[in-house]
Formats: sequence, structure tokens, C-alpha cells
Amino acid sequence: MQRRNNTVVPLGMLRRFLGASVFSIVVTSFFFVHVHVSPSPSDHKFNDKILSFRDPQSWTRELVPPHLSKAPLSVPKLKDSRKDSDYEKLWKPPSNHGFIPCTKPTPNYSTPGRSRGYLSVHTNGGLNQMRTGICDMVAIARIINATLVIPELDKKSFWHDTSNFSDIFDEESFISSLANDIKIIKKLPKKLVNATKIVMQFRSWSGMDYYENEIAALWDNFKVIRASKSDSRLANNNLPPEIQKLRCRACYDALRFSPHIEKMGKILVERMRSFGPYIALHLRYEKDMLAFSGCTHELSAVEAKELWIIRQNTTYWKRKYINPIEERSKGFCPLTPKEVGIFLTALGYPSNTPIYIAAGEIYGGESHMTDLQSRYPLLMSKEKLASIEELEPFSSHSSQMAALDYIVSVESDVFVHSYPGNMAKAVEGHRRFLGSGRTISPDRKALVRLFDKLANGSMTEGKTLSNKIIDLHKKRLGFRKRKGPVSGTKGLDRFRSEETFYANPLPGCLCRTESLSMNTSHFSV
Repeated sequence: MQRRNNTVVPLGMLRRFLGASVFSIVVTSFFFVHVHVSPSPSDHKFNDKILSFRDPQSWTRELVPPHLSKAPLSVPKLKDSRKDSDYEKLWKPPSNHGFIPCTKPTPNYSTPGRSRGYLSVHTNGGLNQMRTGICDMVAIARIINATLVIPELDKKSFWHDTSNFSDIFDEESFISSLANDIKIIKKLPKKLVNATKIVMQFRSWSGMDYYENEIAALWDNFKVIRASKSDSRLANNNLPPEIQKLRCRACYDALRFSPHIEKMGKILVERMRSFGPYIALHLRYEKDMLAFSGCTHELSAVEAKELWIIRQNTTYWKRKYINPIEERSKGFCPLTPKEVGIFLTALGYPSNTPIYIAAGEIYGGESHMTDLQSRYPLLMSKEKLASIEELEPFSSHSSQMAALDYIVSVESDVFVHSYPGNMAKAVEGHRRFLGSGRTISPDRKALVRLFDKLANGSMTEGKTLSNKIIDLHKKRLGFRKRKGPVSGTKGLDRFRSEETFYANPLPGCLCRTESLSMNTSHFSV
């Protein structure tokens, strides 16, 4: 009997121990299911600072980068989602219909002719406005037989970036890549520094006649022509094929980012890829953008007043009095972070989709990101993917930081913008040129009507809204022919209404092989 009692006691203790263990496992599992995004122990290495929507701290809080972390990543692995039926609907790039880049010059294209003088350039705007302007100036230098001096970058605009050309772009590559097109020098010869020069703002959206006649005639009196602005100086359409190809060679081959930017950009891409396929979201909700557009939807009265003051005090913004309600109803306002969340959900992207936020500082910070964060906890950014030390060389230079966003955006599986600004257009054009990824251009005017119905309760989120939004965007996924001017417009408004060449290089820089050649008119939208 005694021996039996000794056996019973340990078994009882074992039962209690097992019961407590099971209870502990259940509680722990419940906690992780509700607080963390679905964990996957096989994922790349981040630390456990991934934010859930319950985290009270800012969504921009820094994460330890993968290569420095020792803890497993508690985020979903989406690579296997490519095998799901949803891949076709959510991630698959649209067909390029056999079009491939064709930027090589024809056999009749000659090397640069005798230079008649020097073209110096002062660029204007942010990174992508300067970038496309530089490519225009390359083409203009070819047209007027000029030697191009490495452009000076804008240091006085809203961003106050002190970067020089070589800080952002690979100067040597730029010069050598275009050696068969134009001559490029780093500085004006000393003997010409104080020479009489003409400084002028070239006419916007001008064609060959303007440059071959009016501008080239200036060589009779000047050795140096200085362009005071570089943006939108060339027409989008009706230029010789060789000039269009040259613009693309300059934009997509010669004008590469400097090695240190390229290296950091690739690191960020690799870290985003560790999550699987990802969306790059160009979220235009910075203070300067909202002040410029006059859009105040979902902002407080204090915030709206602050933006109004900025607009009134910015002398080179011509529009001072803007009706924000009318602007929004016409689709002229950027989507808010909340609206972007509704949009992506309606398209079918699940809550565990990794999203890279390509943007400057979001106006209002966390207060305007809460809804988007709650829908998509995996909101990533440069500051989350890299350490302070890694970003330190770039952090005080807004154009260099924008260049990092550009790289991650071009490489993304899906690119979405909340407003078609200069970066959105540049990324769209680059992705179309490469034939990579899916690019979604939201129909803001139509979306506003749906969002207002949600707000007034006449519609709810669900299948009906989802079907409407999916139908609206079936033909807004990337590949198509460049749009011409809006019917009925005249003068400068006609050129201004055309789709920019750098947002869509078809026609011009994309061709079909002879075996697939056919009329491309069916790409018109």
C-alpha cells in the first residue's frame, strides 16, 4: 500500500503541472494572436519592436535593422502568397504587350557636333523636378549644339537642401554615359567665368523650332547661355524620335544616383523584401504639400489655419485663396492616410501586407496615421528599416532621403500614390519603362464621392464598395499609351494638360519587336 501511495502523489503533481502549462500556452497564444501580427519564425531578422496598432508610440519609431537584430521577426511572411489565387488580383504586373525599352540611337545618329557655346543650368524644385529638368537640359544641349555644364541644384526651395550634383548623382557616370550625345564639363572654363552671358527662363513646353531658331540664335552674341529654371522646358510630344530616346537615356541610364545612395537604397529594398512582396506608398501628406494644395479635409481648424498662413507667406505660390471643399470634389486633393487605408482594403490587400511609406514628415504625425496603422500594422519607412547611424549621412539632406524612397518605390511589387506629384510621376514612368511591378493610380475624384457616402452613412465598407473601387481601377494599373492634351484646351493650357513624358515614355522609348509589331492605338485611355 505504501508503495502505491508513493506512486499516486507524483502523478497528481504531474497532472497539475501539465494543466498549468497548457493554460499558460493558451494565454500566451491568445496574447500573441491579438497583439502581434501573425508570427512566422522562419522570417528574416528584425527585433520585436514591430508596432501593433495598440502601440501608443509613433508609427515612425525606429526599428533595429535586420542585420543588427538577434531576435526572430514576428511578422508575416508573404512570399508564399505568390502561389495563392489572390496573386493574380493583387500583385501580378499588367502585361506590357511585348513592349521593351528601345533607347539606342539609330545608325544615322551622329556624335556631338562642334560646340557653339556653353549651357549652364540652375535647376529648381525638389529631387524629381530637378531630375527630369536635367534630362530636358541634356536634350536641349544636343539641339542647340551646346556644351553642358554640370547643373547647379536648387538649394533655396522649401527643402533647403545644400546637396551638390555629385552628392546625389554619379557625376562621372553621367558624363561618360552621354559622351556620344553631348559634351559635359564640371565647371565653366576660368576665362569664361566673368564673360558676358545671357540668363533667361526658357519657354515652357517648347518644341524644336523654338530651340533651333530663337535660342540657338543667341550664340551670335553670347558664349554662355544660362537657364534659370529647368522644369518642363521641353514639349512632351511631337519631338524627333532621337530626342525622345536621348531623354530616356539621360533619365534611366546616365542619371544614376551616387554610389552611397544606391548602396543604401539596395539595403532598404532587401529589408523590405524580407517580408515578401510589398507595396510602396507615396503618401503626399506633408505640410508643404497640403499648404500648396489648400486641402484641409480631416484637419483641425488650427492645422488649417497654419497651412493658410504658410500659403499666404510663400510669395512664389500664385494661388492664395483656395476653396478646399471644391478642390476635393474635383479630385485635386491628395488622399488622406485614412482614405488610403480604405482604398487598399477595398482593393483586397490583407492587413498583413507590408507597406513602405515613401514620404517626408507626415503632417500632424501619428494623429493622422492612426487609422491607416490600425488597418496595416506593417507600415515601414527608412527610419524603421535602418539605424540612425546608417541614415545619418542622408538625414539632413531632403533630396538624398527622397532618392532612397525613389529606389525602394521603383523596386516595389506594387506602387501606389495618394497624389500625382513629381515623384509619383517619375516613379510611374520608370516602372513603365522597366516593365516592372504593378502601379496603381487612384481615381481621386470618383473615390471622394464614395468616401463621402461612407462618412454620411449611405454606404458601408464591404463587398459593394470593394467591387466599385476595383471596377474603377481595372484600367489604372500601369501600362498604356501616353495621354495627349485634353480636348478643347488651347495655348499653354493645352501643353499643361498633356501627360508628362517622364510619367509615361510610351511612345518614345518603348517599342515592340518586329514579330509582335502592330498598331498601338488600343492602348489609348
